[in-house]
Amino acid sequence: MVSTDRFLAFAVMSLLVIVIPGPSVLFVIGRALAHGRRTALATVLGNVAGSYALVVAVALGIGALVERSVAVFLTVKLAGAAYLVFLGVQAFRHRKEMRVAAMSTPTGPARGDLRTVGDGFVVGITNPKGVVFFAAVLPQFVDHSAGHLPAQMLLLGLVPIAIGLVTDTLWGLGASAARNWFARSDRRLSLVGGAGGFAMIGLGVTVAATGRAD
Repeated sequence: MVSTDRFLAFAVMSLLVIVIPGPSVLFVIGRALAHGRRTALATVLGNVAGSYALVVAVALGIGALVERSVAVFLTVKLAGAAYLVFLGVQAFRHRKEMRVAAMSTPTGPARGDLRTVGDGFVVGITNPKGVVFFAAVLPQFVDHSAGHLPAQMLLLGLVPIAIGLVTDTLWGLGASAARNWFARSDRRLSLVGGAGGFAMIGLGVTVAATGRAD
């Protein structure tokens, strides 16, 4: 259904997007620093569930609209590219504030696992980086000649979900294992934010320059 080259290309693009720390990663880190490993892992689970809900929404709604209209496709793509650049600029400008953002999670008693998963779900489904990526980038990797576009999107969407599950889990485990070391240094988080900002700007430019081959 989905050719190997498209699948691999989308996997590479997904990895480039996911390794850039965004709202979901900061939320997982914040939960890990505040409440430890169990809460961090429950947050990751909710996050990926919310992200896949975005994939389903795009596959069954926005994706079909984008497929039928070249004008809508270009609008979504350019708007998404512009927003990625905006997020990159914001990430770079506020890189020194990442420590504050990561530590902004309340430090009271940890909530129940289901509530924690629910919190992660909300963050995942409202993550602007995820919305932009799935709405503007995902439709570019389907094979229009093969048909069954929603099914292709649902299948391709599992790729960033799997990658995100692994990388977010590593972020959560790393932060929970080195809570004091990670939170002490403004410079460490600042470097992560600055590199992520530049990478996101580059991704936005790439999305804008990429055409759709029917």
